[in-house]
Amino acid sequence: MARLKVTQLKSGIGSKQNHKDTLRTLGLKRVGDVAVKEDRPEIRGMVKAVQHLVAVEEVE
Repeated sequence: MARLKVTQLKSGIGSKQNHKDTLRTLGLKRVGDVAVKEDRPEIRGMVKAVQHLVAVEEVE
């Protein structure tokens, strides 16, 4: 199954609370953190909600 590598590029400071919560749920705590998650619709939705704060790559 494909995986997504999610990297936090910008800080969540000043963002809405639900964006901060989404970053936390993805396992991202600070700028530069990387999380590898299964490519599932729930994860894609979370990434889309915070797409202005993260970068996403597909990895095998």
